[in-house]
Amino acid sequence: MPSHSAKPQGLPRTPRWATLIAAFSLAGLCACGGGGGGGAASAPAPAPTPAPPPPPMVDVSPVAVTNTSSALAANWQRGAFMEIYVRGYNDSDGDGHGDLRGLINKLDYLRDLGITGIWLMPVTRSQDHDHGYAVTDYRDIETAYGSLADLDELLRQAHARGIGVILDYVMNHSAGQHPLFLNSSYAADNAYRNWYVWQNPAPTGWSIYGGNPWRTSSTGSYFAPFWDQMPDFNLRNTAVVNWHQDNLRFWMNRGVDGFRFDAVGNLVENGPAAWENQPENYTLMRGINTLVAGYSNRYMVCEAPADPQGFGASTACGGAFAFDLQSHVVRAAKGDTAALATVTNYFKTAPVGMATMVSNHDSFAGQRLWDQVAGNITQYRLAAATYLLLPGTPFVYYGEEVGMAGGANLQGDAALRTPMSWTNDTTRAGFTTGTPFRGVSANVASQNVQAQLADPQSLLSFYKAILNLRKGRPSLSVGSYLAPQVSGTVMAWQRSQGGERSLVLINVGTAAATVPVASLPANARLTELYPGSTTLSAADASGNASISVPAQSLRIIDVLP
Repeated sequence: MPSHSAKPQGLPRTPRWATLIAAFSLAGLCACGGGGGGGAASAPAPAPTPAPPPPPMVDVSPVAVTNTSSALAANWQRGAFMEIYVRGYNDSDGDGHGDLRGLINKLDYLRDLGITGIWLMPVTRSQDHDHGYAVTDYRDIETAYGSLADLDELLRQAHARGIGVILDYVMNHSAGQHPLFLNSSYAADNAYRNWYVWQNPAPTGWSIYGGNPWRTSSTGSYFAPFWDQMPDFNLRNTAVVNWHQDNLRFWMNRGVDGFRFDAVGNLVENGPAAWENQPENYTLMRGINTLVAGYSNRYMVCEAPADPQGFGASTACGGAFAFDLQSHVVRAAKGDTAALATVTNYFKTAPVGMATMVSNHDSFAGQRLWDQVAGNITQYRLAAATYLLLPGTPFVYYGEEVGMAGGANLQGDAALRTPMSWTNDTTRAGFTTGTPFRGVSANVASQNVQAQLADPQSLLSFYKAILNLRKGRPSLSVGSYLAPQVSGTVMAWQRSQGGERSLVLINVGTAAATVPVASLPANARLTELYPGSTTLSAADASGNASISVPAQSLRIIDVLP
């Protein structure tokens, strides 16, 4: 692993490019200023307009493979992940912003909860200094979050606890202030012009997410569907793809355990009616998958809302978020009988690498679970149990384990990205000793870690029980998916790995139900693992059993031959 102070060799960077631009602009303003002379004096000749500063130097130095080892146990990536917004998780220095040191201080909490992986929302340097998806430096850490040395320490500490760390990686676009785009936009003949998507004049007939993705500049029109300050890379350019792969090697050489890839459906466009999920996108991600697989025990997962299963297949990302499942999980927990069949049938055909969840940092994926179920704790538990016990890799959104609501008086994505509710402090939430960068969760007074840690009936205790049971039973984490069924208001399925078999039953109805369960081993002995340890009647010689499930409850059963 390279030293935290090491930089890739190549052309020097210009991290204060914006300052240089401001200095040149100020010099121009001063040259144009003032004056008044007497009536007979001739007017001074106008000062010449200063030439614009040259574009900044860029670093596109190659990165060779130097360290492919892994400190983690096999199948760590099939445990549960926590998605963490570092800015909002824990502040170690009182400046009101979360940081990597603050996260390090909470690793014991995450381990005890049963987490085996962490997805960090972007921690690289960014133009927005908030969500982080407008990247200005792909090989350094956002200053407010710490340093490369802090990331190295996070990796060391997380690995010591059996926890892997994956980084959010933005391959589709950079920040408008990234040195590469400043070069690309400087002139049509700049050496990096073809690193981004340009046309002059701008084409017509385009509409993406309700807006025109083509942005006009003094040197032409560039493609930026998400924001005019997030221009798209030209991923048909092999040099661009190679540079991204060098960036990935830079992080994996340091010991990073993989990546979450942003917006993989948007990588290449073939026209105004063919701008999403183009064939080239799958080819690009297959190449990235091969690169990541060249390192031991690494993991990658992709964001592809319009084709999750297509990108989740082994021929593309090998893992993708199940955007076609999460709303059905919540509806099923509310008693929607049509959703029960969708949920139980999903993994009959879906790739095993699908990543399950009930919400994340984007409002299009749904509000926080607390708000989706209007604070109904019973439905909340049923939804959580469903996605945590299905196949795939579950992702818990930070604060979900205590029932965090969206931010009070906040709208859109900001409401989902509030400071973590560690205590009932309605101003600081135990997140910082200073002033939080954003308002806290609307229900921080009741739904917080401090209030729930010692309560065996709390939501936090429920998550801890289910996550650690899943972590400790291979059948629940990596097992095959057998005999899914719906019986009235009860979903049931079996998970099997080696000689271990688990039976999951979830009754979303308001009345108790007795469920016939088939396809068990002949004469199997049945012992309850959750919520108690009751011994049930054995299966018969044909592998059939009849099991009662209380209203709106979960039963997990150990099936012994």
